[in-house]
Amino acid sequence: MTAPRETAPETSSILIVDDMEENLVALQAVLGSLAHVVRARSGEEALKAMLRQEFAVVLIDVLMPGMNGFETAANIKGLDQTRDVPIILLTGAAVDPDYAYRGYTVGVADFLIKPFDPWLLRTKVNVFLDLYRKNRQLIDQTEQLKRLLTAGGGHPGIPSAAPEADRTSTEPPIGTDHTRPAEPAEHPAPPEQPDSLAEAAGRLAQAEILLRDADAPGSADLADRVLGLEQAVGQLMTDRET
Repeated sequence: MTAPRETAPETSSILIVDDMEENLVALQAVLGSLAHVVRARSGEEALKAMLRQEFAVVLIDVLMPGMNGFETAANIKGLDQTRDVPIILLTGAAVDPDYAYRGYTVGVADFLIKPFDPWLLRTKVNVFLDLYRKNRQLIDQTEQLKRLLTAGGGHPGIPSAAPEADRTSTEPPIGTDHTRPAEPAEHPAPPEQPDSLAEAAGRLAQAEILLRDADAPGSADLADRVLGLEQAVGQLMTDRET
């Protein structure tokens, strides 16, 4: 059984994989100001790191001894825990025309040719960092709304029923004629739905729009989950009006 990975929504991490120390130093110097950088010297070391924590993007050198960049990428995409993590492959100047085909076949998101332009590298990595942070924010908002709707137990968003009146007492109400039944006491009105339902519905609608527009792994599935919550809130608002 795989140990759970550490997640930190408020931070982002980048994994760089290269067997050459000087290349790792150069990558960390360029990317260190964008996010936390974790280094790996081989494909095997990279896989272990990815099972320990969550990364926004992975940069892998193609030419490495043992498990090369393509094999490392294929192994990352083959694991349920890591298959949605975007991968950028780093290749040398003499690029094999077959590299692009092999890379995209295993699910690589992009390529960069060494020596790379630091500005271009930062720009490409920043795109994936922004997508990761937005996805984490939307996931957190969805979980908060779900907790809001399920607060109090029972069915989502439906308040607990008021306790029934005690029917065991046989004492007639004071001043009541014994020859006729006492009029039933007026039942207390059920508690109102929280005023935040309309606000929750609006936030869910905004979150769904953002997810539909986001071109990121898993955003469509998350949008469907948000839509389900949005419909549940709408039903609750309709029930309250009736």
